[in-house]
Amino acid sequence: MATRFVLSDYVEEALAQAVYDKLEDGTFAGRIPPCVGVIAFGDTLRECENNLRSTLEDWILVGLRLNHPLPLIADIDLNLEPAYATMDAM
Repeated sequence: MATRFVLSDYVEEALAQAVYDKLEDGTFAGRIPPCVGVIAFGDTLRECENNLRSTLEDWILVGLRLNHPLPLIADIDLNLEPAYATMDAM
């Protein structure tokens, strides 16, 4: 059974929905439409992708910390209350 990391899956699925534009000055802008406000820039497409990943990760962490509703991405819902296992079973 493979281990799944929900947060990593969420980031990867969100980045798969990214839209990139080449700007007039030759730089790049990237955004993730379902994640309002997640936008990044870079001198190269690769730099823009890396900046967009970092921006998305920060956006998710702030959203979770402040209890902001996050969009459902690929059926991954980060808004659910976490379930905790009891220590009694040990």
